[in-house]
Amino acid sequence: MGNSQQVHIPHEPRQANQESNAGAYFGLGRMPSVKYQRGDMVMGRWPGSSLYYEVKVLSFDAKSQLYTVIYKDGTELELREQDIKNAAGFQTRPRSRSRSRSPGRRRSRSRSPARTTRRTSSRTAAAVAAAAITENAPSSRRDAKLKEALEVRLSPLDQTILAENNSNNKHEKTEEIQKEENNTANKVNEVEAEPEKNQSRYNLRRRKDDGDAKQAEVKPEQLEEKEAKLAAAPAAIPTPLDFGGKIGAYFWLLFLPAWVLFVVLQVNLEDPSLANFPPPLPPLETFWDAQAFGYVVLWMLFQALIYILPIGRLSEGMPLRTGERLKYRTNGFFAILLSSVLAASAVHQGFDLTYIHSHFLQLATASFLISVLLSIYLFVRSRYAAPEHLALGGNSGHVLYDFFKGRELNPRIKSFDLKFFCEMRPGLIGWCLINFAMALAEMKLQGLDAPSYSMILVNLFQLLYVVDGLWNEEAILTTMDLMHDGFGFMLAFGDLVWVPFTYTLQAYYLVSHPNLLSLPALATIVTLKLVGFYIFRTSNSEKNAFRRNPSDPKLSHLNTIPTATGKSLLVSGWWGVVRHPNYLGDLLMALAWSLPCGFSHLLPWYYMIYFIILLVHRDSRDMTECRRKYGSAWDEYCRTVRYRIIPGIY
Repeated sequence: MGNSQQVHIPHEPRQANQESNAGAYFGLGRMPSVKYQRGDMVMGRWPGSSLYYEVKVLSFDAKSQLYTVIYKDGTELELREQDIKNAAGFQTRPRSRSRSRSPGRRRSRSRSPARTTRRTSSRTAAAVAAAAITENAPSSRRDAKLKEALEVRLSPLDQTILAENNSNNKHEKTEEIQKEENNTANKVNEVEAEPEKNQSRYNLRRRKDDGDAKQAEVKPEQLEEKEAKLAAAPAAIPTPLDFGGKIGAYFWLLFLPAWVLFVVLQVNLEDPSLANFPPPLPPLETFWDAQAFGYVVLWMLFQALIYILPIGRLSEGMPLRTGERLKYRTNGFFAILLSSVLAASAVHQGFDLTYIHSHFLQLATASFLISVLLSIYLFVRSRYAAPEHLALGGNSGHVLYDFFKGRELNPRIKSFDLKFFCEMRPGLIGWCLINFAMALAEMKLQGLDAPSYSMILVNLFQLLYVVDGLWNEEAILTTMDLMHDGFGFMLAFGDLVWVPFTYTLQAYYLVSHPNLLSLPALATIVTLKLVGFYIFRTSNSEKNAFRRNPSDPKLSHLNTIPTATGKSLLVSGWWGVVRHPNYLGDLLMALAWSLPCGFSHLLPWYYMIYFIILLVHRDSRDMTECRRKYGSAWDEYCRTVRYRIIPGIY
């Protein structure tokens, strides 16, 4: 962010009980003395990284045994005593003194394979560490520390921050560069690497001892080549398991298909009241229909053909851990136009689209089988994927959990991105096709010349939602699904089965249970939909523009809260009203979709109920991740934007 977008974070006064504890420790002398005093300048480890930064001690809480410290950028964090070290331990000893003594140092330097005759500021991390340790360590420990230094790897974790850092280094003097390199070498000795999630500029990792007694004789060229390979591979990072962990994976693998089967059978009853639960189970042979399976396969192949056509723009995704940006063919709007032409032509040629209504169960079964086969393929191929291509949250080592969550982040067949295709094409456009077929089925079953107002509203509202998503298809590249979640059963089933066969529940319900609407009710529902859509679209546009280029001059008027990670939190526009204004717009639109069905039965309100649960769960996941990632800056953000989704309520 540019300077114009940075805002000052005021320091919140500590609570009275914390102040009294700190007073007892620092001022009154009645409690046992603590290691670090208020006002001390020390080195504090940034949570989630292995680097230490200069901080000032503000207070000590006797109850939690935590120090409150403040970083130079204004970020306040609470650290354990073992995460704090004396600043003196990070000071570099004078090079002139060490050079004048220890003649063996010159021998060590001449033998060091990490030394080269070239003098350049872009030496490798191993060479920097070896040189600094050789010049500063006592001669009795020189050889051991030299070998240890050669085992250190410095791998970039945040390409954006690294690029900015390299750009700034070009303007520094040679002496300052050498001093910084020596400080870095001393930090190698001082810092103990931890396998936590990447948040800092670098992660120091020690290569495993391979038992080679001649390690110090490795050529610099081979050393640099191995460093490059290690830099591309992410460290093993333990991440918490979502959705109930291993037990949750068993539950969801069984519950999700069972729920789709329930709503399909229940809504088809003459009286879909929950008092008639469970619905009668049809004979097993009625679940399978070869023709229905063929139609689903043809539909997916048709959408895949449109996807690979050289029509539409190539959009860049967000940077991956390797710094790479994948390209995506964003021609979804063209795909729905062509699909609409195909559907209209089929009806004009006499094809009965009400087949979708009469074979809804068989089509859902076919889609379920395809999603299972796709999930198995994705899981098998992920076993051969490079470590840097795996999702952090789906590589737990538990087979069923990883199968459900998805291991590979961006599985591709050449340039064909399987996750992006399934997210936006067959299920989403199929949703609109099914709704259109339900409108034709209502006319046929109820003997109408035109669909009812309720059916028209449901079709138009949901069509607008899908068309808007495909028109702004590029925005999905900044969502949690594309950026963080692996592609496994959860997304494959959700995209191919859950969306087209449960989101169409309102239209399916209205085929057999029409609901008449008065003009005032009609106007109220339309207004509610438009308000929800406006909030949804404008807030998502703000978020997408800010994530892609927070330094854009067009966004200079926005207020932000800077964080120690280099990113900023948006607190302007809709994002200054609630933390998830896009969720608020989504809920208002979901309400507008359910109201045309009336209040006779609970089943058509399923989408509204499900969406509330989904968004609250997503908000919880987001809160946990952001608090871990941004520390006290996130707490300041939560104090600034108090409500999560609904202003004044939640």
